[in-house]
Amino acid sequence: MPYNFKNANLAVRENRLGSITGFTGDLETLVYRSECGSLKNRERCFSQSSSCLSGCALNALAAIRNVAVVYHAPAGCTAMASNDNVKFGQIAARINKTTNSVFVCTDLNEKDTVFGAMNDLRKIVEHTYSTYKPDAIFISTSCVSGVIGEDVDGLADEINEELPIPVIPVHCEGFKSRIWASGFDISDHAVLQGIVKPPKEKRRIINIKNFYESARPQITKIFNEVFDAEPQFLYCNSTIEELSHLSEALATVCICGTLGTYLGNALEETYGVPYVRTINHSGVTGFETWLRGIGKAIGREEQVEAYIKKQREIYIPQIEEAIKPLRGLRAVIGMGPGFTYEIARVLQEFGMTIDYALAWHYDYKYDNGQVPPALEHLLKTSPKDMKVAVADQQNYEVLNILNRYKPDVYFSRHPGTTVWAIKQGYAAVFVADEYTVFGYEGTLSFAKLIRDTVTNRSFEKNLAARIKLPYTKWWYEQSNEKFINPEGKR
Repeated sequence: MPYNFKNANLAVRENRLGSITGFTGDLETLVYRSECGSLKNRERCFSQSSSCLSGCALNALAAIRNVAVVYHAPAGCTAMASNDNVKFGQIAARINKTTNSVFVCTDLNEKDTVFGAMNDLRKIVEHTYSTYKPDAIFISTSCVSGVIGEDVDGLADEINEELPIPVIPVHCEGFKSRIWASGFDISDHAVLQGIVKPPKEKRRIINIKNFYESARPQITKIFNEVFDAEPQFLYCNSTIEELSHLSEALATVCICGTLGTYLGNALEETYGVPYVRTINHSGVTGFETWLRGIGKAIGREEQVEAYIKKQREIYIPQIEEAIKPLRGLRAVIGMGPGFTYEIARVLQEFGMTIDYALAWHYDYKYDNGQVPPALEHLLKTSPKDMKVAVADQQNYEVLNILNRYKPDVYFSRHPGTTVWAIKQGYAAVFVADEYTVFGYEGTLSFAKLIRDTVTNRSFEKNLAARIKLPYTKWWYEQSNEKFINPEGKR
C-alpha cells in the first residue's frame, strides 16, 4: 500500500485492514473468510466496555525520552498522564537514564467548544517549549477538538517554522475507530511523518517494536552475539535522534504483528528496511522461527543455527519435564489478537487443549495484504473446529464462556478480565509482560507458572464462595453471542 507522510491523517484499521470487533465461529471459518475477503463485522446491540485509541497512541509517544505531548482535549482525557510520568521514569531508570518527557493538556471546556481554542493551544505549545525544552512536540487532537474542527495541522506547520525542533500533529479522535490498536498506527505515522529521515548509510541496528522492553538485557545479548547488531527498542527509552535513523536499520522486528504492522511495512516499502514477518517469539517454536526470520533477513543464518543448537541442549530436557503435568489441561484465552493466537499455539505445544480463544479485535489482514502469520500457523497445527471469537473486551461474554466450558485455567493479558475469572472460581494467569514466554528460559518459567497456578486453587475457591457476581442465571443460560447481531445488521 502507498504511504503518505505528508498527510497527518491515517485511515483507521476498520477501513485499512478490514478489522472487526465482533465474530463467533471456528478457526477454519475465520481463516478462510479472511483469505477470501468475505469476513464482515458483527455489531453488538449491547456493549459493556471499550478502550480509546488515544491511549495507545499517546502512551507510545510519551514513552520517547525528552519529548512533549500536548493533548488538545478536556482534562479527563489525560487521566493517563500521571501514570505515564511514573511508569516511563521507572523504565528509563532501569537502564540508568532519565526522561524529561511531559504530558500537557489544554483543558478544553464548554466555552472552547463554542468559540474554539486555537489561540490558547498556541500559547500552551510555546510555553511548553520555553519551559521544558523538549526535543520534539506532538500536538494531538481529541474527540472534542476533532468535532469542532480545530486546525491542529495548520498550527503545527506554523510553529514548525518558528521552533528549532519537530512539531508534529497527531490525530487521536477516539470516536473514529472502535479498535484501540488504531492508536499504534497513529503513533507510528507521527514518527514516520515528522521524525524519521531518509537513510544515509546502513547501521548495525535492528528495530524492535515492543511495549516496555523488560527483556532488554536478554535481547541485547542475543543480538550482539548472534546478529552482531544492537537492538533499537521502540518506543520506550528511544530518543528523537535515534528515531531519525530507523530507515538505516538492518531489519525491523516486532513482539506481535498487531503492534508492528504499520511501522514495519512502512519502513520496508518506503526505505527498503526488511520487515521480519513471522510468528512471534513465544514458546520454543515461536522463538526459533523468530530468530531464523531475523537471521535470513540479515544473512546470519549459520550463527542462528549454532545458537539454537547450544540452547536446545540446555533447555529442551527441562521444558519437556516441566510440561508433563500440563498435558490434557483445558484453557480459555482472552487477549489482544497479537497474543491470543500466539499463546494458543504455545499452550498446544504444551499438550493443552484450547476450549475457546477470544481476541479483543481481529485484523483479517496486515498492511502487506496478508493474513496474520500467527493465525495461518495456528490453522496448520490446531483442530480446524477450535472455537474462536472476537470479543472486544466484553467481560459478560468472557464469563458466559467460562461458565459454559469450565476450563482448568484462563489466560488474559488484561487484569480486568483476569480478576473476574478468579471471582468465578477459575484459575487464571495474567500474562502482563509481553516477554512472559520469551525464548527457552521464558517458556520453561511459563510452564512452571501454569503448573503452580492450577495446583494451588484455594484462593480462587475461597474468593468465589464469598463473591456475588452481577450476572444472573438467565445470562449463563444464553449463548455468548446473544447480543451480537447477524452480519449486516446494526
